[in-house]
Amino acid sequence: MTAARNLAAAYPEAVKPSKLAHVVIRTPRFEASKAWWSTVLDAQPSYENAQLSFMTYDDEHHRIGIINMPDLRDQDMANAGPEHIAFTYAELGALLATYRRLEAQGIAPFWTINHGPTISMYYRDPDGTKVELQYDVFDVEGVERFFASGAYEENFMGIVFDPEAMIAAYEAGTPLDQITRRPTLPEGKTPWDMHRD
Repeated sequence: MTAARNLAAAYPEAVKPSKLAHVVIRTPRFEASKAWWSTVLDAQPSYENAQLSFMTYDDEHHRIGIINMPDLRDQDMANAGPEHIAFTYAELGALLATYRRLEAQGIAPFWTINHGPTISMYYRDPDGTKVELQYDVFDVEGVERFFASGAYEENFMGIVFDPEAMIAAYEAGTPLDQITRRPTLPEGKTPWDMHRD
């Protein structure tokens, strides 16, 4: 005989998801999209056929799903929808090494910015979907201190940076807190002057 379960007793409060599992993309550029996502995330297909590809780069069965829909029109960025998809690297060196690896394969970011809480590099997939590759500068408490300091209120966008200069500083052994410290806005500039689309 099996034991009865009482959901109300077991879960008296709202339950948060344990993780964000995956993102699924529709594309008319199936082969190009598969190649791009595989290259950028160093992902491998866990299942694939002519209509879809499930790709993973870790122990999740799939992180990216790509659906082949050859008759789709191109995205219209003037419409509502997701702004971008972000992936975090555990170390700044890993993010910078990924930048170098992708650059060697002809995949360059259109925007590199020190947001303050993150060092971020933004790319576009073959359909124009924005993809952020980032490194978290702070832990959760550090981010809370950053927000409480007024730094985000002063500059909600961040400061554009040169990835080659950051790599040179990293390889020279400059302390990480110096490399990742967000500079102040240049005089006469607004946060929107730092935006790239």
